[in-house]
Amino acid sequence: MLCLAAGAASAVLAVNGFTLAWMHSIEKIRWEEDWRIEAGALVIDEARIRGSGAGMEPPAGAVLKDGVWHYRPALPPQTVLRLAHSPHAASYELCVHGHCRPLADHLRGMDNYAVVHLSACRQ
Repeated sequence: MLCLAAGAASAVLAVNGFTLAWMHSIEKIRWEEDWRIEAGALVIDEARIRGSGAGMEPPAGAVLKDGVWHYRPALPPQTVLRLAHSPHAASYELCVHGHCRPLADHLRGMDNYAVVHLSACRQ
């Protein structure tokens, strides 16, 4: 299960994995990360950049497939992901089973300026 929290707003999603997506604020190019929940932590499986531009060069080892850069970030399991939410940038999207919704849709009543925490729910 995935727990989301931003101030007083919170939600629990019954999922084992998800894709976190966002649009680069300047270049307007989509970034995506595939995460899974394992042993009480968030583990990244793959990331994708749907193009390139200023300050968004794909990392070493990335492979270009059909115009999308694919790579595996060298990150250890994370206990929490912290994401900035602001009306000055496009919202992060949370995608489950191919269906994407703005992260704010899951956290009704979230402040305009918030830090969103994503973590594996404690059993």
